[in-house]
Amino acid sequence: MRSLAREGLTLAAVIAFTFAARSTFADHYTVPSGSMEQTLQVGDRVIVDKTAYGVRIPFTELEIVQRYEPARGEVVILDSPTSGVRLIKRVVAVGGDRVTLRAGRLSINGEPLVDPSIPEVEIFGEHEALLDLSDGGGEEISDLRIPDDMVLLLGDHRGNSVDGRFFGLVPNDEIYARAIAVYWRSGEGLVWRRL
Repeated sequence: MRSLAREGLTLAAVIAFTFAARSTFADHYTVPSGSMEQTLQVGDRVIVDKTAYGVRIPFTELEIVQRYEPARGEVVILDSPTSGVRLIKRVVAVGGDRVTLRAGRLSINGEPLVDPSIPEVEIFGEHEALLDLSDGGGEEISDLRIPDDMVLLLGDHRGNSVDGRFFGLVPNDEIYARAIAVYWRSGEGLVWRRL
């Protein structure tokens, strides 16, 4: 009987550790909408690093160790400031940046991000956004300055994304995970596409 109880406790500890690890370190996310097309497709499964910006106490939002600030071009996970729905969006501007968005294409600090030879791709240093402008560019932005410790988030499907143009700027500490890569895509199965 003691052996059975010990096995039960061991199993319970393993399950608790697994849930704590998913709550604190890494998890996966399924893309619910087309707001990040063409980079992400509806149904894509994405590996998520929950420690990219800080380490939190398991099952809470209490940060115990701060790591990095979100950077331009990163794809991040957050809860919508207006509805609480989980979102996946791209960080397009950080504190101190000046942003203009015309016809769905960004300029940061006066510099266009699009490569004229590939007009559907915006380049954020090591990150690239494959834009979908099939529904137009959506709401435009004129010379918006991003305050310190805030970010502007947009979807790559600019004309079909409820993003920072609608819910406003987001404090850095409201972003709790960075999307690392797509590991599963419908119709293709297992893939590995870094974001």
